[in-house]
Amino acid sequence: MNRRAAVAWTLYDFANSAFVAVIPATVYSKYYALAVVGNERGEGDFWWGLAVTTSMFIVALSAPLLGAIADHAGVRKRFLFVLTYLSVAATALMATVERGDVLWGWLLAVVGTVGFEGAIVYYNAYLPELAPRQWQGRLSAYGFAVGYLGSAVALGAALPFALAGNYWGAFLVTAALYGLFAIPAFLYLPADRPGALSLTDAMRVGFARTRATLGRILGLPELRRFLLAYLFFEDGINTVVFFSSIFAGHTLGFTTAEVIQLYFVVQLSAFAGAWMWARPTDFRGPKFVVICTLIQWCLVVVAAYFVQTKLQFFVVAILAGTGLGAVQAASRAFMASLIPSGQEAELFGFYTLCGKAAAIFGPMIFGLVSRLTGGNQRTAIVAVGLFFLVGLVLLRGVKAGGPTVRS
Repeated sequence: MNRRAAVAWTLYDFANSAFVAVIPATVYSKYYALAVVGNERGEGDFWWGLAVTTSMFIVALSAPLLGAIADHAGVRKRFLFVLTYLSVAATALMATVERGDVLWGWLLAVVGTVGFEGAIVYYNAYLPELAPRQWQGRLSAYGFAVGYLGSAVALGAALPFALAGNYWGAFLVTAALYGLFAIPAFLYLPADRPGALSLTDAMRVGFARTRATLGRILGLPELRRFLLAYLFFEDGINTVVFFSSIFAGHTLGFTTAEVIQLYFVVQLSAFAGAWMWARPTDFRGPKFVVICTLIQWCLVVVAAYFVQTKLQFFVVAILAGTGLGAVQAASRAFMASLIPSGQEAELFGFYTLCGKAAAIFGPMIFGLVSRLTGGNQRTAIVAVGLFFLVGLVLLRGVKAGGPTVRS
């Protein structure tokens, strides 16, 4: 294993986690929904859900095709660069969003999220190339663990601005951390393989290969079942992450500073969870880890429905955090174990498609349920919990995902 490239790969997780921590999970989502739009009767929930849904729709449609193009034209690293700094630029421009700028704030949320989510396709595709199969579970988990440290650093940098009400500063410092710590990935990750086709020819072949790959996936029972399960439970996770700060602010009265403190606790617990489950992902198998953490997520949404105090919600957040890193890292390792060599970007494009396609509906369901019930977010969070149950049932039928090494 190329240790320098592996370290650079994990540092990219440190970089892009700044975006997740400050933009969708804490400061920007709460600022946009509650201050820019207003959320007296769920209007902010609806507009934020629309931003997330639009982003996921764009990523879901484009990821498989762009993944196939990247494989055939040899432009994986270049795509990673362009999408990363598109997201960085949108994050910096969020500093210009003021109260009442509903459409401008919505557009920047969409562009920033599309860049962030699109880049992850190519970032994930490096995992099978950087580590042998018996190390992929641990490297995946270490990447997420470092990412949670990156989230903590970003939250610490954003907190002074949030306390002073200078949200523009929080967005600028997030863009700076994102752009700076992504640089090692572009310096040390393996160079693009020489493309067999020009970009134009790769686009034409990409359309054909995307259809053909979908046909192959449908013909591979274990891969098909895993992706279907992932489609549901990842949607639940995304929706909870995208609405957690709005729920805390609207339903429980958390201030922006308290939301940052809450998410800081989540990141530390997620770091602990990802690290704790890293070895079992290889020695017990990613399926075992994902099933355990999905049960944990079902408990999280039930507890969130009944929570009444801020202290209780902190406890629920710790429970969610310890399962967050583990389920995402194990899922990525599960997918990597099912991919034939040479099709990493293309099949991770479908992995992203499944993870984001249902997320077209999850945030919108949350927003609509909240809007139709006059801002009742407790009912909305229960609706999201159904995604975890369906994913758990589907995953139990997958016969792959066992241990990759012997203890």
